[in-house]
Amino acid sequence: MAPIGPAPSSDPFSFDTLHDKDALPISRSNRAIRVDHSGSTPTLRDASPAPRSASIKLHRVSALARHIHGWSWQAFPVGMGTGAVYVALSALKHNSPWVYHLETAFFFLNVALFILNTSTLVLQALLYPHQAWRLIKDPSRSVFVPLMVLSFATVLIGIIIYAVPVKRVSPDGVYVLFWIYVGLALLVSFPMLMIWFNQPHELRMFTPAWAFLIFPMVLSSYHSHDRSSLTSEIQMLVGVVAADVLRVIDPTENRAVGILVVGYFFQGIGFFMTMFYICIYILRIMITGLLTGSQANTAFVACGPPGFTGYALINLGLQAREILPAHNLVSPLAGEVWYAAGVLCGTLLFGFAVFLFVFGILPYFWKLHTHLNEILGCWALTFPNVGWISTLRALGDALDIPAFYVLHEIMATILCLTWLVLFALTLYAFYRGEIFFAKPEDVLRDETHTHVHFHIWRGPPPGHPGAPDAARSV
Repeated sequence: MAPIGPAPSSDPFSFDTLHDKDALPISRSNRAIRVDHSGSTPTLRDASPAPRSASIKLHRVSALARHIHGWSWQAFPVGMGTGAVYVALSALKHNSPWVYHLETAFFFLNVALFILNTSTLVLQALLYPHQAWRLIKDPSRSVFVPLMVLSFATVLIGIIIYAVPVKRVSPDGVYVLFWIYVGLALLVSFPMLMIWFNQPHELRMFTPAWAFLIFPMVLSSYHSHDRSSLTSEIQMLVGVVAADVLRVIDPTENRAVGILVVGYFFQGIGFFMTMFYICIYILRIMITGLLTGSQANTAFVACGPPGFTGYALINLGLQAREILPAHNLVSPLAGEVWYAAGVLCGTLLFGFAVFLFVFGILPYFWKLHTHLNEILGCWALTFPNVGWISTLRALGDALDIPAFYVLHEIMATILCLTWLVLFALTLYAFYRGEIFFAKPEDVLRDETHTHVHFHIWRGPPPGHPGAPDAARSV
């Protein structure tokens, strides 16, 4: 068979000097090349089998490889929605032992989902680095990268709710985890913001999901208090899991002041930045109309920042009532003033969050496209709304209004039912290969790309006339 391609090159790093004896698949044409060393100069020869064999080769891509290649950062909202369930249940005014066991089951499921998502994305980065980098650079998919940090936050919440009371984790351990979370939030959010803002974006394509880049500094944590009295008090420090840590840290310790200040600091960054995103969201729907299709799910993301912030301000003030007087800071009445201001601002932001929820839910069912491959976007129905749902319980405690407790229980029940439907549909979509399942040619494309670079780096066999003196990389 005559040689294919151009004449052999003397460059030791050209394709003419590849020495691999196995056929190297090329994804676009499904052809293979083989290097012939029989002559004095190696040449590339066509080693493609018959078309039927090429088709069979595509089917040799394993299902596991297709799942790893097709995994994405959009998997983390499933764990966050699972965390939202036990967060809401742990805050019920009237709790019971069977609910506690149900919460624990959701917590362990969330841990399993976090490990699965993280390990699969690590494997993707090792086996298919081009696909991993593609997900980070893609403007529409890179906004989901910070959700890994938020998913870790829900795991940390569960640790404080279920592990600290039984002394499986010490307060010092929680304090360390708190700073790990702060570090991850900074390490992920700011680089992704630089990557994302380094290129222009169309206003007509804007969705509230773009605010996920800021969410690690907005979203927060919860914990339940005295279960023996069948009461549960949720506390939140925006941007970090500071409220959970403050529950287990003595307010008279100096580090309690640091956690309180850091919580307010990140709250300011996260809330005001996401408010800019909400303003752009309102401007976008003024131009294009209400969000349709899979974008309709992202309307609920806008409920998160005001809901979480209102809840945070109430509970930050509650913590300040103990911390500030204990350290004789600002003034003797500073703690009470901060708490009163937090309740006032929290009530205002709670109303704004409820408005955004109603504004998103009214057109939702006739704007949404019921496509199974878009089920991951529907998880926005869960975790962003748990902020204002939890604020119901906080306002009930602050204002002593029993109706808020009833509304909280109703919304927590609806949240659990929503999770059940979404989880069943997500499993079905995964089983059908509608999500997290790459095409065989996409897997082969990235495998070939990595394979070609490896062989170019390795060069021709030692002793060959075209072999370089030292290995070089391209």
